[in-house]
Order: sequence, then C-alpha cells, then structure tokens
Amino acid sequence: MVEIVTDWRGLPERLRGAAVAIGAFDGVHRGHQAVIAGAREAARSLGAPLAIVSFSPHPRRWFQPGAAPFRLMTPGQMARALEPLDVDRLYLLPFDAEMAGMSDEAFAREVLCEGLGVRHAAVGFDFTYGQGRTGSPEGLRRHGEILGFGVTVCPRVDDPHGLKLSSSAVREALKAGDMARAAAILGRPFAIEGEVLHGDKRGRTIGVPTANIALGDYMRPAYGIYAVRARLPDGRTFDGVASLGVRPMWALEEPLLEVWLFDFDGDLYGQTLETELVAYLRGEEHFDSLDALKVQIDADARAARAVLAPGGTAC
Repeated sequence: MVEIVTDWRGLPERLRGAAVAIGAFDGVHRGHQAVIAGAREAARSLGAPLAIVSFSPHPRRWFQPGAAPFRLMTPGQMARALEPLDVDRLYLLPFDAEMAGMSDEAFAREVLCEGLGVRHAAVGFDFTYGQGRTGSPEGLRRHGEILGFGVTVCPRVDDPHGLKLSSSAVREALKAGDMARAAAILGRPFAIEGEVLHGDKRGRTIGVPTANIALGDYMRPAYGIYAVRARLPDGRTFDGVASLGVRPMWALEEPLLEVWLFDFDGDLYGQTLETELVAYLRGEEHFDSLDALKVQIDADARAARAVLAPGGTAC
C-alpha cells in the first residue's frame, strides 16, 4: 500500500531520502508512468524508496478557483494507481499561498532538499515550477547539482498508434464519449469514485434501483448512458449500466452518476463505490412516457451486458 504524506516540514528521517517523480500526475496515465519509471530506475540504483511528489489541491484549482471541474481522479485513486508501479510513498503536498509564492530555487532547496531530503528527482520534459513558472527541467538539474541530488528529465513519450499521452488528451476523449481512447491513454478505464447518496428513489418504482454518486470536481464526460463495472468497498465487482448527466425527464440542477448494478441486492447508502465507465452507449434522451423509458432501459441493459461480456466490444 502506498503511504500518503501530506507535508514536507518536520518529517522524520524514515520519510526522507527517496528518489521522486514530481508532477500533478492527474490520471497517472502512460506518459506519467514513463516519468515514474525514470525515478524507479534511480531508486533501484541508489537503494532508496520510490516516491511521488504531487499537490493538493491541483495547482490549476488554486490559480483558477472558478474553473469548471477537471479532475481525473481522487487522491485515493491516485495512490491505488501508483501501487502496481512499485511506488512506496506519495507526498501530497499542500498547494497554498506559501507554495504558490515560492521561487523555483526556494522549492528545490526548502521542499525537495531540506524538507524531503530527496536523493534524485525525475520530471517530464515540459515540467515547470516555482512562482511564475520560472523553473524548468534544466533549471532543476542545476539546483540539484548545487543541493546534492540528481535529476532525470523524461523526454516526450509517443504512442505507436499516434495517441497523445497527456491529461488534456484524456479529457478530450471523455468529453467525446470515446472511452476506449481514454482507457488507452490511461492504461485502464476511467473511473468515478464517490459516496452513494440518497436520491428520489424513482428507479426502485420501475425495478431499476440505482446507486447515486455526485461528480464533485471530476471533469464531466459526455452525458449519456454507459456500460460500467463497479467495485464495492469489500472488493466485489459488478457489471451494470449507468446514466451520467442531468436526467432530462426529471431535471437535476447538478449532474449525477446513477448506477444500476446487475444481479446485486443490498444497501449501498453511505458506502464508497468506484465505477469504471467502460463504454458509451448513447446520449441523454427525453421520453414521452414512463413505459417508453422502461423499454429503453431494458435495451440499454442488454447493450451493456453485451459490451461487458467476455469478448464483448463497445457499440
């Protein structure tokens, strides 16, 4: 399990001295994984722990507090995505006025050297840091030479099929409802994690009980119906079909993820569910009657089961 550390000040020695990869790492996509691989190689060479240096909130949220929701994962999802990459520790540092006001030299000296005691740092080719984004990979390398840690700069990683491996490319794919492209960039399906909330319970009246999850600061994928696979807190997984959006027949003020789990009978209220959006089936629609809606839900369920079956393909 990846250990999460939420500050750089006053750390005991056991939490210092790692080889680190630095960045926002929202999505921990395949491009991010290449940077982490550079840190992992250094960690093995030095006999040091492997750690990630990231920030909470995302720097974009600090500088653009009114920006539309854009996150691809929660801190908990980030930690789980880092586990198979042999990461020991996630430094999830507070991005506040102090951090935002640091010069690139101060960040390297106060945070990386004096605070975390890093032995090596890996960054991407386009990494910027420090007040006004004055810091660059080459600048970090110069600071490292003075402060006593090495620096690896990971070049741009290109997918052989022409995919751009970036968080913005993931968001573009999700906005288009192209879940296969998003998964190809991420290396896994995009998933929304959240607490199951009480809703208006309309689904129960038509035999379709749903687990309702607020989207919070997640970016909004294309509104519509999805084939999904959900993981319960006890580790069990269930296939299902979900509506994501504002529900035209009974309009919502805020978009909601409403998940119907196939072959599940139980109470999920208050529990945390992680739902993979495996395939986009269709857009949102308004139906003239409840009977017409029920017919379409049955069709959606059949389509979702077909996609999610072994060997199934997206529509």
